[in-house]
Order: sequence, then structure tokens, then C-alpha cells
Amino acid sequence: MAEITYRDALNQALVEEMERDESVFLLGEEVAEYDGAYKVSKGLLERFGDKRVVDTPISELGFTGLGVGAAMVGLRPVVEFMTFNFSFLAIDQLINSAAKMGSMSGGQVTAPMVLRGPSGAALQLGSQHSQACEAWYLHAPGLKVVTPGTPADAKGLLKTAIRDNDPVVFMESELLYNLKGEVPDGEEFLIPLGVADLKREGGDVSIITHGQMIHVALRAADQLAKKGLEADVLDLRSLRPLDVESILESVAKTNRAVCLEEGWSYGGVGAQVTSILMEEAFDDLDAPVLRVTQADVPMPYNKRLEAWAKPNVARLVEACEKVCYV
Repeated sequence: MAEITYRDALNQALVEEMERDESVFLLGEEVAEYDGAYKVSKGLLERFGDKRVVDTPISELGFTGLGVGAAMVGLRPVVEFMTFNFSFLAIDQLINSAAKMGSMSGGQVTAPMVLRGPSGAALQLGSQHSQACEAWYLHAPGLKVVTPGTPADAKGLLKTAIRDNDPVVFMESELLYNLKGEVPDGEEFLIPLGVADLKREGGDVSIITHGQMIHVALRAADQLAKKGLEADVLDLRSLRPLDVESILESVAKTNRAVCLEEGWSYGGVGAQVTSILMEEAFDDLDAPVLRVTQADVPMPYNKRLEAWAKPNVARLVEACEKVCYV
């Protein structure tokens, strides 16, 4: 087991799956000659050639449609968006084509493909490049939505997503690409979709989160521990399918829950989790479920306003103390 970056873990997954299965290919803006905007595809063009690592025009609608068509005839495309903010230009292909193909054809035609790239805010990229996009795609039956928060999860989940027979929206974070962590070797290191991971165990409050926000949650848990409160930090990893059993198990133990997400509150991921808890775990709750999210504004460019708008450790600690009546 080696310690590598999140970026290199994704690269490993792509290399191993492209070597294992000749139907897998990568396409997107600058993925070939430039090695990818975030160097995730570094070395792939040299290794696999320009038929399997394809630079496309700046046309998300066009190259996503090409990916859908390729998937329909038996290939397994990995479509890279330079940022998921740009995927909105291709949302018709994702929602009206990829997501619905299996149902509309009675299972005769499927679209086994991965649509990957960074989602959420980085540092001062402005509101048009800083949206957490999970909730947009979580709403659509036919799509699977995955949000890895560690290098190991990035590799194991991407390999599983590439092998999956449904379209998988695979959302990374620009802030995680340089993050290092231990990653198992071997092409059969697979993490199943729909299985959450308990990143830290505690008995006082459940912090339910995903993606880049798990690192905020873990830092908050450290601060809470100094105050005598131990938090479960549950990393959902996969938002659709969602590991409802693990959510309910954690809350049955702690009797309190705080949902943390990078996106907006209105119609967000936490709204779905809170609904599940109210329907299926009401008798286990000793306090209302609280949510910590981005402020309900387009992400500011100004550095201080951006920091104010993002969910942070202080706000999460405050919410956890509130549900614990501290």
C-alpha cells in the first residue's frame, strides 16, 4: 500500500481500467496533449494513443452526446468535465439521454459511462465556477452520483464506476487533488457504490457528510473531542444509491444528527437525508436534525466573503453543540 495523491489515485484507476478493458476510453477538453486540466490523465495519451485518449472541442453538449452514443453501442467512455459547472451545458444529454436510455428502451439499450471532474468551490474562482453540483444530478432516476473524499475512495470508487452498467456522475474536488493518503495496490481494489464509510466513531452526535466536506467534519470532531463530545463522522461516498442503513445505524447510536454539505441548503443533499431521518428514525432522535451548508448566495469572489459563505469548522461545531444541548 503506497501513499499517493488523490490525483494519482484517479490516474491509477484510469490506467488499470483502460488496460483491463479495451472498451474504456477517455474524452474531454485537454485530457490528451495537456495531460488534463488537473493532470489526472497524465501519461495516458502516450500509453494508450489518441484513439482512446481524445481531446475534444470546447463543446460539453457535443462531446457528452458523443460519449452517450459510444456507450449505447458497447463502449465505456469516461467523460471529463473541466469543472462540473460546465456540465450544465450538457445537462440535456445527461438527464434526457444517458439517465433515461435504459428505462425508455425497456433495458435493451444502456449507457455505461462515467462523467467525472471537480465540483464545488476551490479558492476565489467566482460564482460561475464554484457550485457544488451534486443536488442537480441526485434528482434524476437513472443516474448514480458518487463523491469520493480520500485518495483510496477516489481509486476504488472510480474503478467500480467504470465497470458499472449505468451512467455514473463522479464528482471530485479541486481542493483534494494534492491530498495524500494510503491507497491499496492492485486492479481488483474496488469499493462498491452505495456503501458509506464511518471515518470516525463516536457516541454523542452523527455528522453525515460527503466529498471534500469530510475533512471539515474530521477537524470539527477533533475540536468537539476536546470539549468532551465524540462524533460519528459518516462519509456517504455515494449519494445515489444512498446507504440508508448506515445513516440509520449511526443515528440510532448517537440520537442526534447534523448534515454537512458544500452545496446550498434549499433542495440539497441534507434535505434528503433529513427527510429519511424524520420518516425512519424519528423515535431515535433526541434533538432536531440540523444542517450546515453554503450560504444561500452565489459564491462570492472576495476572499473574506467566500470564506464566510462556505461551511466551516466553527459553524459545524456550533451545530453539533446545539443538538447536544451544550
